[in-house]
Amino acid sequence: MTCPDKPGQLINWFFCSLCVPRVCKLWSSRRPRTRRNLLLGTACAIYLGFLVSQVGRASIQQGQAAEKGPHHSRHPAEASFPEIPLDGTLAPPESQGNETTLQPNVVYITLRSKRSKPANIRGTVKPKRRKKYAVVSAAPGPEALAGPSLQPQEDSRAADAAAPGYTQGGNPAKVGGQPWRLVRGRAVRAAGSDIQLPKARESNIRIYSESAPSWLSKDDIRRMRLLADAAVAGLQPVPSKSGARLLVLEGSATGSVPRCGPSPCGLLKQPLDMSEVFAFHLDRILGLNRTLPSVSRKSEFIQDGRPCPVVLWDSSLSPASNDTHSSVKLTWGTYQQLLKQKCWQNGRVPKPEWGCTEIHHHEWSKMALFDFLLQIYNRLDTNCCGFRPRKEDTCVQNGLRPKCDDQDSTALAHIIQRKHDPRHLVFIDNKGFFDRSEDNLNFKLLEGIKEFPKSAVSVLKSQHLRQKLLQSLFLDKVYWESQGGRQGIEKLIDVIEQRAKILITYINAHGAKVLPMNE
Repeated sequence: MTCPDKPGQLINWFFCSLCVPRVCKLWSSRRPRTRRNLLLGTACAIYLGFLVSQVGRASIQQGQAAEKGPHHSRHPAEASFPEIPLDGTLAPPESQGNETTLQPNVVYITLRSKRSKPANIRGTVKPKRRKKYAVVSAAPGPEALAGPSLQPQEDSRAADAAAPGYTQGGNPAKVGGQPWRLVRGRAVRAAGSDIQLPKARESNIRIYSESAPSWLSKDDIRRMRLLADAAVAGLQPVPSKSGARLLVLEGSATGSVPRCGPSPCGLLKQPLDMSEVFAFHLDRILGLNRTLPSVSRKSEFIQDGRPCPVVLWDSSLSPASNDTHSSVKLTWGTYQQLLKQKCWQNGRVPKPEWGCTEIHHHEWSKMALFDFLLQIYNRLDTNCCGFRPRKEDTCVQNGLRPKCDDQDSTALAHIIQRKHDPRHLVFIDNKGFFDRSEDNLNFKLLEGIKEFPKSAVSVLKSQHLRQKLLQSLFLDKVYWESQGGRQGIEKLIDVIEQRAKILITYINAHGAKVLPMNE
């Protein structure tokens, strides 16, 4: 018998030459049949296992040889894992032509990507711009964006206002008789051909988080965008000593925006009155909610093109001039008597001999706190009796300083109410001064005030005033840039924070009460 050369044949030959004679010998012996059956079964099982292993190895070698044909061999680490598409979902196994499905040794799962919420803007950190594109629509839908700021011009700037929370009000801008609306996504083919997609003009009110800061209402944001982005339809003079003018704006015909006729309006002030914008944001953060929405806007009506504050014109104010007059004629002496009577506090109806007005007692506390932080003197101290004025101050230019000898007869100014809400004040003409030194603060503004609003005082004590002011002022792009960016804004906040500490010290030293004032 010749010896085989291959390993498999060698094992078969060895098995047959050694095992078969022994099996036959055991079979023919007189040993018990049970032991004979056990040995026979064991031998057969060993041989069967050997044959199965040989068949499996041969099939693997054939598969590897087939893959080396037209394609390159893959890395061993990639052989057991399917490719994951970009959307994070694993595709099912591919089917062959004979309708059978290959089942690789993997488990198919769905990977759900968790998108983190955008962080609140703190400073000048700006996320990546995401463009919005326009597509022709047969009819304007509820999602149609309108307004003069959406113009399909070739030289319009890319809109960083495409971040979450960006909307505009107004009538749909039309191009070629078709309204345009903004949609997210890439270029859209219309009527079987590619169209040139216009770019949307960026908004000067920027919101990059999911929502605006909590202290600003939806109406505040909508009115801020109207004042900052709406086209100017006309310009009207206003009887005012400050040189303010009235901007007639193009806006939506619906909504609760106050109007000066058929259209909404904004009061355009001088560039030196930019503190009006800071005052608006500070008022909202303190929870007072007594100022009118104000934004900064680059005006084409100013020769040097400097940004100017624009304040919402509210025709519901009494008087409606919004600028110079007062709803209630009060002198300093009368005002001090009203503070002692605590008119309308705790629902108490004042007696006729008290001389009370319709204004709630808590309104004076809110006004005094607000005016002290910004050092606004043109309401309660029109003659500049509580500090050392400069030559540029109005009281010095008008020769009012000598009248401080008779302070009780000094008239208060800008005491404004709404016609339908006479209990509450509206703070207008909020020109603050940040260059007033600590040894020249006007404490006359706090005279007679024995209670302060709890909501405002808690914010001043919370150590979060700086953070909130940065978040809020960042929304107004023109104002932010006009003050030198974050570095300039930080300097203004430094002044307010220092005055807040002085005010808290004043409250503690004089034993003033801190009360909830939500009437």
